[in-house]
Amino acid sequence: MNLEQLNKVAVKMVTPGQGLLAADESTGTIGKRFDSINTKSTEDKRRDWREMLFRTDDAMRNHVSGVILYDETIRQQAKDGTRLVDLIKANDALPGIKVDTGAKPMAGHPGETITEGLDGLRDRLNEYYELGARFAKWRAVIEISNPDTADRVTPTWGAIKANTHALARYAALCQEANIVPIVEPEVLMGGYHGIQTCYDVTQNVLKSLYSDLHEQGVHLEGTILKPNMVVAGKRCPVQPSVEEVAERTVQVLKACVPSAVPGIAFLSGGQDNVQATENLNAMNQIGGFPWNITYSYGRALQQSALFAWQGEDANYDAAQKAFNHRAKMNGLASMGEWSPEIEAAGG
Repeated sequence: MNLEQLNKVAVKMVTPGQGLLAADESTGTIGKRFDSINTKSTEDKRRDWREMLFRTDDAMRNHVSGVILYDETIRQQAKDGTRLVDLIKANDALPGIKVDTGAKPMAGHPGETITEGLDGLRDRLNEYYELGARFAKWRAVIEISNPDTADRVTPTWGAIKANTHALARYAALCQEANIVPIVEPEVLMGGYHGIQTCYDVTQNVLKSLYSDLHEQGVHLEGTILKPNMVVAGKRCPVQPSVEEVAERTVQVLKACVPSAVPGIAFLSGGQDNVQATENLNAMNQIGGFPWNITYSYGRALQQSALFAWQGEDANYDAAQKAFNHRAKMNGLASMGEWSPEIEAAGG
């Protein structure tokens, strides 16, 4: 384990003005996204889509510090034979890899999940390092039930603890392999809960996470946190303002996240493109953090480009223009410099 190198990589991942492109959709997930543009999800089409993103030089060079890849993608070559990993590195961005094998129903905890993938992870991490990965991602899923209709109120402490323990074991294995772990405990935003419930659950999850990371000997200086923002559930009739989301999110981070962590890269969690940018910008306008705060977005970076592309080579330039715009907007938001006027003006 090279702690100096791990810290150097972690700091680069949260370079001011840059963030992470989450291009680690599973074959099933990207298939659903391709369905939305009536495009068949073949290996070549998936390759073409991601190659287009990685060849968008302005976005990749100036606003993307790293790319989270899927197992298929880290092994793929572009049409001209160049490894996709090398396209990423050519723009001074870091290749990363998703290593969990998904959230599965948790025994004894109806309605809750546990993320799997620890078996054989040491060997997989060593292979991924040889393939070029310098950071990894593991996502835990925490769902808040509707107390008015659920037979069992979730999340339970048992499910929270099991998931944060798995995140800590994964993180320790990553650092052993000289790979920076992104720890991602996502409190889902799809329910009926209000912002206070999200705050309380997020606080419990983060406290459990940092306790487990400490117990497992993880060096925080070589980690990145990828959390949810503190928001109300999408079905909640009372939705908070941008200012309240920013204030409550910063409040819970200050209460739970040690200053040794180099940076926090938020997931978008189903927010629309501009909403994810606006909330990130509002947090950075508050400022005064011990960590850099940026983005690790998938759909919120890719969706407008996907709709512009439509699976057609003829739309390559339009798709790259859309990706450039969203990357630039989020780069500005990561420094608190975004505005609706810049958004409307197209950057």
